[in-house]
Amino acid sequence: MRILLLDPRFGAAGDMILGALLSIGADKDFVLRSVATVSTPDITEVNRAGIPATYIRTNTGKSARNLQEILAIISESDAPEKAKHVAKMVFSRIQVAESKVHRTEHVHFHEVGADDAISDILGSVTALLSLQVDGVHILPVSVGSGTLKCSHGIMPVPAPATAEILKASDLSISLGSFEGELCTPTGAALLATFQEIFGTKIHTGKLISSGSGAGTRDPSDHPNVLLAYIIETEDEGSYVDVLETNVDDISGELIASVLSTMMNEGARDASVIPIIMKKGRPGHLIRVISLPADSARLAKILARETGSLGIRCIPMIHRFIADRTISTEHIVINDAVYSVDVKHASMDGIIYSRKAEFEDLQRIAVSAGIPVKDVKRVVEEDAWKTP
Repeated sequence: MRILLLDPRFGAAGDMILGALLSIGADKDFVLRSVATVSTPDITEVNRAGIPATYIRTNTGKSARNLQEILAIISESDAPEKAKHVAKMVFSRIQVAESKVHRTEHVHFHEVGADDAISDILGSVTALLSLQVDGVHILPVSVGSGTLKCSHGIMPVPAPATAEILKASDLSISLGSFEGELCTPTGAALLATFQEIFGTKIHTGKLISSGSGAGTRDPSDHPNVLLAYIIETEDEGSYVDVLETNVDDISGELIASVLSTMMNEGARDASVIPIIMKKGRPGHLIRVISLPADSARLAKILARETGSLGIRCIPMIHRFIADRTISTEHIVINDAVYSVDVKHASMDGIIYSRKAEFEDLQRIAVSAGIPVKDVKRVVEEDAWKTP
């Protein structure tokens, strides 16, 4: 798998994110075509505190637009439909935050510059899609400290809209690392949306490429850059999170329903273990195996289904996964031909397990009027005779 790792330890803004993605191999021509309706960006190489970085200058003027005007411009752009959809999600996220801050639904995009923001956001989304990565991992975002001057006067850092976006996201932040505004509303909204749509916890593997995107300022105390990396890692299925909770106040029927719900919602496995809890009370340990990208969502579902006040998460456990194939075998019982799927597991090219699907065995047993165990024995014995 190819994972994009973004490191906003020195902050994040729309131009920094776009520059970082271009620096690690995003399709420049693809990006320029997607934003041509609003800007013709200049792309240059600069140095920020000793770190070479790609800098984007959008060459747009200040303009105030409402959300509907912005969405119409995005719809008319020469960008992929998925890029348009994600870019609209980013602007909608900013709209929600600004509405909360100003307590009105009639928000005009002043601070984010409208056309400038369209260029940065649509360009960044298009750039990300052109990289064709399998997931995005975002490290904690530095937001800065102190105050900033904007059209509404002096504001604290992070700006109220930025704070609202970050509060509503799953991003981790770092406060007070450097003076000034390090993370803008546009940067926060882009990262939050990337996390929501493409987010993964996987962030280890072989480094394939690295780069950085520059902000406009060049302070003396830190490099004003956003760092980006592409890493090659093992299949995501090799890593799982383990979710657990103890319960002692729900019935067996409800526990069975919980297991079924978790599997239907995408858990890799779900099980229940009898335990003795404090004060000698009998209870159950409910354990759910989840892909890292699904664990937060599944933990919330598990809490709602059980009424648990907390779900333990044991993150990123590596699991051995055998090479698996499925074949369809045929058996004859009382002159009737039945088909059954058989799962074959192998290691180093040698098959060590052949197991028939139970639902198929059960269907055949009912139809033929013989025990399931007898059907299973016949099917799997025949399967082992296959090279």
